[in-house]
Amino acid sequence: MHYEGIVTVRFKKSVLEPQGQAVMLSLKETGHEDVDLIRVGKHIEVTLQAESEDMARQKLEKIAEELLYNPVMEVCEIQITGKA
Repeated sequence: MHYEGIVTVRFKKSVLEPQGQAVMLSLKETGHEDVDLIRVGKHIEVTLQAESEDMARQKLEKIAEELLYNPVMEVCEIQITGKA
C-alpha cells in the first residue's frame, strides 16, 4: 500500500538561522517593523510503500534520520497524511 508523508525540518532554536535572518532584515527594510522572528525550514513530501501506517512512519523516520536532517542542528517532525 502507498502512504503519503510530510517531513518538516527546522533549525533548533539555539542555532542561528541565516536565511530567516535575511528574510527578517528584508521585511524590516520594507517597513514591517512588527516582525520579531522568522525561521525558515524545509517541507518534504514523500510517497512510499508500506504494509501499514505504523510501518510507513518507521520507514519515513529512518529515511529522515539517514538523509533529510542533521539532528545536531535541526529538529524533524514527521506526519503520515494518508494513503496515496
